[in-house]
Amino acid sequence: MSDATAAAAACPGGPRLTQLLPIDAIRLGETAADWRAAVRLAGDALVASGATTPDYTDQMVATVEQLGPYIVIAPGIALAHSRPSPAVLRAGISLVTLLEPVAFGHRENDPVRLVIGLAAVDEEGHITALSTLAEFLSDETRQERLIRAADASEVVQLVRAFEDSQAVDPPSVGTGVQSKGETS
Repeated sequence: MSDATAAAAACPGGPRLTQLLPIDAIRLGETAADWRAAVRLAGDALVASGATTPDYTDQMVATVEQLGPYIVIAPGIALAHSRPSPAVLRAGISLVTLLEPVAFGHRENDPVRLVIGLAAVDEEGHITALSTLAEFLSDETRQERLIRAADASEVVQLVRAFEDSQAVDPPSVGTGVQSKGETS
């Protein structure tokens, strides 16, 4: 059983962000001359984490060349990805912050300071993680904390704290023990 398969089995809704975003897939305070270099940084981080081969990075760049800057999903945020392919070894996410924002050519959401790399082994396997990621990034305070994070462990702590805050508490179940003055 692969790590991704084990993670999915452990989390019925799919793997958590913290399972998909290992510390070695986080790059902070990077410099990119253009959008291609920014996407390559996200791809290199996916390769370093063992999620993809370098071919997937080339595929991510080619996707933007062919389809345009649709990957700039919100002001300052790009979600670099391509279609599932043999270059994806397991599901994974990378995170790159840029010292200086980079233009991707998007009319409304440029320039970009945060590049998220996404590698998926199939079309549906990453939906839960994407949903969680979208909710996590929807808060501008969290975005700023990510961009200003001092190190990768701080990013992991931010993500973990968010995931923990989203966890559903199990319903209270009576213990069968009566407190003083309580009657059945």
